[in-house]
This record gives sequence, structure tokens and C-alpha cells, in this order.
Amino acid sequence: MSTTTAEVMDYDDVVARFDPVLGLEVHVELNTASKMFCGCSTEFGAEPNTQVCPVCLGLPGSLPVVNARAVESAVRIGLALNCSIASWCRFARKNYFYPDQPKNYQISQYDEPIAHDGWAEVEVPDDEGVLRTYRIDIERAHMEEDTGKSLHVGGSTGRIHGADHSLLDYNRSGVPLIEIVTRPIEGAGKYAPQVARAYVSMLRDLLRSLGVSDVRMEQGSLRCDANVSLRPSPDAPLGTRTETKNVNSLRSVERAVRFEMTRQAAVLADGGRVKQETRHWQETSGTTSPGRSKEQAEEYRYFPDPDLVPVAPSAAWVEELRASLPEAPAVRLRRVSAEWGFSEAELRDVVAAGALDLVEATVAAGASPQSARKWWLGELARRANNDGVELDALGVTPAQVAELQGLVDAGTINDKLAREVLEGVLAGEGSPTAVVKSRGLAVVSDDGALGAAVDEAIAANPAVADKIRAGKVQAAGALIGAVMKSMGGKADAGRVRELVLERLT
Repeated sequence: MSTTTAEVMDYDDVVARFDPVLGLEVHVELNTASKMFCGCSTEFGAEPNTQVCPVCLGLPGSLPVVNARAVESAVRIGLALNCSIASWCRFARKNYFYPDQPKNYQISQYDEPIAHDGWAEVEVPDDEGVLRTYRIDIERAHMEEDTGKSLHVGGSTGRIHGADHSLLDYNRSGVPLIEIVTRPIEGAGKYAPQVARAYVSMLRDLLRSLGVSDVRMEQGSLRCDANVSLRPSPDAPLGTRTETKNVNSLRSVERAVRFEMTRQAAVLADGGRVKQETRHWQETSGTTSPGRSKEQAEEYRYFPDPDLVPVAPSAAWVEELRASLPEAPAVRLRRVSAEWGFSEAELRDVVAAGALDLVEATVAAGASPQSARKWWLGELARRANNDGVELDALGVTPAQVAELQGLVDAGTINDKLAREVLEGVLAGEGSPTAVVKSRGLAVVSDDGALGAAVDEAIAANPAVADKIRAGKVQAAGALIGAVMKSMGGKADAGRVRELVLERLT
């Protein structure tokens, strides 16, 4: 049996024979207005190579200056992850050559990170639906700069192999990054893929609440490198790990860990050895492919950057930042769960959809928790999925959703008409109230118009009318449906029912 990436072991067999160990490295692009060591803009989506200068291109004679806001964000992240904050730390040069790193070195932190020795907890449901808590130990969170971006042209996969040529965009080079590195995560067993996903999800929520990053995984501002190794039992030495690079969705984090477990298990079961290397995640096939051999720290020839002074956060400043931290996501979840009366499953669905902020803002704008949840996890989630965008990028605000539900609650429109109103809002036609007015979508409650429609429905459906006269009131639904159809869904269904029964009972 060979050991190609296509050969995997059944997952149940994997967890029966091996103990998985994870290590997760999450790179977070900060949302500062300028780069880590220069004044260039960090705005996403600009024309290639328009946001560069001698400093971020590493031209001779240029000198870097530390972005103070980035340092503040790093401290806030460290505190939120229960880390100790260094009273003194330095930047180092990590030396390597890649085309997307114009200086041939990356300014990072090596043995002196700004934050270290922290922890976080995540909850994952087991097969019976019972939540299990896993503690994730954080080794470090350090500051560094991002690299540029390579675009490989002419191949079928978008990777360098098979491409005709490559293009380089240095706009991202120098954007502030925080790298959060866990210690080995042991004891997850069969739930290791779900634990990995839950951890990255928790980080995304935490970083969003801190306001330090937009954490848009699809744009690369939150990326996960997933390290996976297998060993025969929990008391055995750690196995050889692979590092799947730059996984950029929660679903893919879970799938990548699961695939690597099944791939490595097939290698080991065949008597082979897992190669320590980086691997690339293939979204379409749900597999990983080999990258490069994984370097050791000494191969990067770290040394302190001679152009940058040390960073020394004062104890008073650190405590001031600690006092300014927002409500922790776990605490917030317990609070909103109690306030909204959601079941555990309902709240979990909101969190999984990335809709917690949106639901909370919609409730704050006047909607009930259940109606806010209904819209964001129902019609709006469907539209976001169809459009391939995040919920908060749809083009409708929580205030507009609350206004839409208010129109339903007031009887101005019904649920069916509300979906048409929503189409108008998403099309840029204005507020829900404006769309109702411009499209003439208000429910008809006038007894004259409704009465005439009811009389027509009774005349057209004499058999149904006779059933109602005979006491079968539930048959009224057929007449109500006929009236709604004749009036284009704009009739007040409750009033139509009353009129039907007044005439026939």
C-alpha cells in the first residue's frame, strides 16, 4: 500500500488506534489605519502595489517606526487571553527569502513575545449533546508584520505548480499581525476537529469584541495554521506533526484537522513515517497536499532588529488597558441567554452563524429576541449563503430588520410581504417603511374591499361554504387562501377569517 494523500483511514478506526494532538497558530491582521512600521494604508482591496513605501519595501536607508496602536492591540489581546504581559520585549529579524517578502526578512518577535503563558476555554458538544469544556493553553501572542501576496497565473489550482508566471502585490506587506500560538492541545480525542473549530471561532468572537480586527477569514485577516500529529496512546511521546497553512474558514479548520488525522493514520498503519512539513488545504477536494519541509527556528537565523528600540509597556498602562476590556464572550453568552430566553441549541445556532452581534443589535433596536433570531438565521442567512457573503455584509442593518419586524407586528405587512419588502431594502430602495410605501405593499384592512373579496370567494366555492355552515370551521382556511390569492397576499388574514365566519356561521 502506498501513502499518497488520497489514501486515508476510516475516522472511527483512527480514533480507536491513535491519540491526536493539535497545535494551532492563528494569525490576526489588526485593523490599524497604517502598517506596522510605516504610514502606508492597510485598506483592503486597493489596486496592487499602490500602498507601499521605502520602509515596507525594505529599500536601503529606510527606517521602521513601531505603530503604537498595534502595540496597544497586542496588549489587549494578550490580556483577554489571560496572558502575562512582558515589561520589556524586542523585535527580531526572521531571515528567509520568498518573493512576497521584499526585505528577505520578516520583523517579528522570537524569544521575547509581548504576551505569554495564557489560556482560554472552549465548549464542544459530545455525541449525546452534552457540552464538554476544553482548556487551551496559550504559549505566546507576538507582534509581527504580514507578507505580500503572490498570484500564480496560468495553472488550474492557483498554486505555483503548473503556473505560467507569478504576480506580486506588496500592499499587504507590513500590515500588523498578531500571531497567537497554543501549546500542544491534548485530550480532545475524537472531538479534536471540533475543538480546533471551536477555538478559532472563540478567537474570532473575542477579537471582534475587542475591536482590534475585522476577523474576515475570507479576506485573510484571520488565518489558522493547523498542526496535527498522532501517537499510539496518550502516554506516548508526541508524534511528528504537519502544519496545514492558512486555513481561512471555520468549516475548513475542522475539515483540515480531520483529513490530516485520517491521512497520517494511513501512513503510520502502513509502517511509514509522517514527514514534518507544511501542507496546503484544498477546499474543493477536502484534502491537503505537500508544501515544503518545515524549518526549525535556527534555520531562520533570528537576531534582534538593530533599527527598532525595545517595547516596554508600563504596569500602569497595562492595568488601564485591562480595565477597558469589554465583556468576555463567554460571559456575554451567559447574559444574553438569560435575557433572551433562548435554549442552548438556539443560542448555539446563533453563535455558529456568526449572528450574535447582529441579533443583539436588532434586539437593541426594538425587535424581540425570537423575531431577530428568525430573520438573521432564516431569510437573511439564506440570502447570504446564496450570495456567498457574510451576514453583516448583506446590506441590511439590524435597525432595518427591527423596523421590518415592527411593521409585521403592527399589522402593516404580513410575513410574506415582509420578504418582498426585504428585497427592496437589499436592492437599495430605502428603509422598510419607504419600500412599503413605494411598492404599495401595505396589508389591506378595509372592510369594504375585504368584504367584497370574501363574497366573491364564497360564491366561487359553494361546497366549502356549506361545510362552514355545517360547523366545520376549519374549512375557512380554503376561503381565506382564495381571498389572499385574489388580493396578491395583501389582505389582513385575521380580518378575512372574521368576515368569513360572520357571513357563514
